[in-house]
Amino acid sequence: MNSSVGASAPSCTLFPRDYDAVLFDLDGVLTKTATVHAAAWKRLFDEFLNKRFGDLGEPFVPFDIKTDYRRYVDGKPRFDGVITFLKARGIELPQGTQADGPEVQSVHALGNLKDKYFLEHLDQRGVEAL
Repeated sequence: MNSSVGASAPSCTLFPRDYDAVLFDLDGVLTKTATVHAAAWKRLFDEFLNKRFGDLGEPFVPFDIKTDYRRYVDGKPRFDGVITFLKARGIELPQGTQADGPEVQSVHALGNLKDKYFLEHLDQRGVEAL
């Protein structure tokens, strides 16, 4: 099975005769990941906003997990969360492409970096099961 995030085509076929059940979404169902997502969003936006502060002289107002996470990114697809939060801060970036890396200033680049931070946390610390 392909584990790359954002893959557009399935890499395997599931046959009902082979499985009693299939769970496609562990996030918040079997695993307690909201705090991991929130921490990844905070790291992403704090780094981005701090760099903007240095580059453009804009005031650095950190991402607030208690208000910004729930208001702008929680429950939304990753790239929509990037757009919504940036819009709330009066920041517009080009959409970019799925291939954008951290050196690119785009919605996709930020979304990809958030996913990288999330996966790093899982690799390093795991996640609590519900």
